Amino acid sequence: MSKTSIKLGQIARTVRNLSASEAWYRDVLGLQHSFTVPSMAFFQCGEVRLMLTESSEEKFSDSIIYFSVEDSRAEQERLSKQGVEFVQNACIIHQHEDGSEEWMAFFNDLEGRPLGLMSLSKPS
Repeated sequence: MSKTSIKLGQIARTVRNLSASEAWYRDVLGLQHSFTVPSMAFFQCGEVRLMLTESSEEKFSDSIIYFSVEDSRAEQERLSKQGVEFVQNACIIHQHEDGSEEWMAFFNDLEGRPLGLMSLSKPS
């Protein structure tokens, strides 16, 4: 049985005020800001990315652990064959100015906590 090369790619953190949190993570912690889209800001922390998501919920859910893979669609297919049920199929969540596409897919762990797959597809 062959193992895939999976590594931690992103961690999500829920915040109440995105603009204040974005400024704090960038200006106070000194994290490298990557990009912001509605309700989300992304920072690079070495090889792992931090995603801040704004929510007015009183109690936040568990952080989502994202696994960086070469191809989210192919990895979803592989995991589906292993019996993993996806709650959101692989889809494009952002297209960068250079044409690169951010892909994500979501599933739950054995205890029902969210996990994600992420990949970056470069233009050919």
